[in-house]
Amino acid sequence: MENRMKELVAQLNRYAREYYTEDNPSVSDARYDKLYRELVDLEQAHPDLIQADSPTHRVGGLVLEGFEKYRHEYPLFSLQDAFSREELDDFDRRVKTEFPSASYLAELKIDGLSISLTYVNGQLQIGATRGDGTVGENITENLKRIQDIPLSLPAGETITVRGEAYLPRTSFEAINAKRREEGQAEFANPRNAAAGTLRQLDTAVVAQRKLATFIYQEAGETDFPTQEAVLEGFAKLGFVVNPRRIVTSSMDEIWDFIQAVQSDRDGLAYDIDGIVIKVNSLAMQEELGFTVKAPRWAIAYKFPAEEKEAKILSVDWTVGRTGVVTPTANLTPVQLAGTTVSRATLHNVDYIADKDIRLEDTVVVYKAGDIIPAVLNVVMDKRKDQVPMEIPQTCPSLS
Repeated sequence: MENRMKELVAQLNRYAREYYTEDNPSVSDARYDKLYRELVDLEQAHPDLIQADSPTHRVGGLVLEGFEKYRHEYPLFSLQDAFSREELDDFDRRVKTEFPSASYLAELKIDGLSISLTYVNGQLQIGATRGDGTVGENITENLKRIQDIPLSLPAGETITVRGEAYLPRTSFEAINAKRREEGQAEFANPRNAAAGTLRQLDTAVVAQRKLATFIYQEAGETDFPTQEAVLEGFAKLGFVVNPRRIVTSSMDEIWDFIQAVQSDRDGLAYDIDGIVIKVNSLAMQEELGFTVKAPRWAIAYKFPAEEKEAKILSVDWTVGRTGVVTPTANLTPVQLAGTTVSRATLHNVDYIADKDIRLEDTVVVYKAGDIIPAVLNVVMDKRKDQVPMEIPQTCPSLS
């Protein structure tokens, strides 16, 4: 009986890896479901024989009382940000001064939540949030509900890996559609939805929301010589790594990569907010070391805020808790930074006057901090006979 249960666990985990990680399933859904039901029946009959890496651990049903603090054995660092080609060239000069032969690995900067996964003798023992980089929260049970995170590793490794948990755009749209049906407030963007999901105390909710991950770093000492070798090794262990990356010593090639990614950013299945560039050699990384705040061997290029044109259809005036009146424009819907935007803040009356914003104006909309939609300015070339906006003279809550 125990051997059959071990066999089923190994089979089902292999099939899940083929489906979620390799996108190349070898069995039908019906075949998987049949084997899964067999395992559930055996576990119910023999609970003392349940395997630690059984795929049944991925389903919901566990309600947590809260999250314990977790002190990371290896702190999670922040990256220095860059917003221009000149800043990337400065970074390149600093690195090449010490290591003229250095090459870089450039990869997508996923807009999600940083996570740390610790495996002991091949079994997932701790899954934690980044927190402040030194102390995070133990969210192991929630991370077990993310289908592409391995519950066990094939060679029994003891290892800590870092990555990003995110919500695919299709999952985000499905969640918000359900929340609309239930009369709940929608999530502003996939990152907020992912953060809210990982802090759920009901693991069933996490299992339903279909988060995903990309793993990109090994914490502590490693036998791999380069960052590229780390990613290749992770893929062999069953982690999901992002295939869109380049290795080059040329900042010109990295800049071309940045421009290419930025141009088709909207076509990705997930949100990104930049490109991370790391010295590829881990030995060089160690020599370069860290500043007080960030590694000297990596930098994050942040995309400029995306801008789109939309037409103002109407304006809502709302009174906040402190009595401040905030105008919000209702817009023709536009796709912006991965979400559909139909409303944008106009900040206040002075902002409307300074920008000369009028009803039916075509305006430039962007996401402040890639989160809050806001009106940047009026497209004057498209203005016709619009008249200045009427500002409420009495409290909107009284009308």
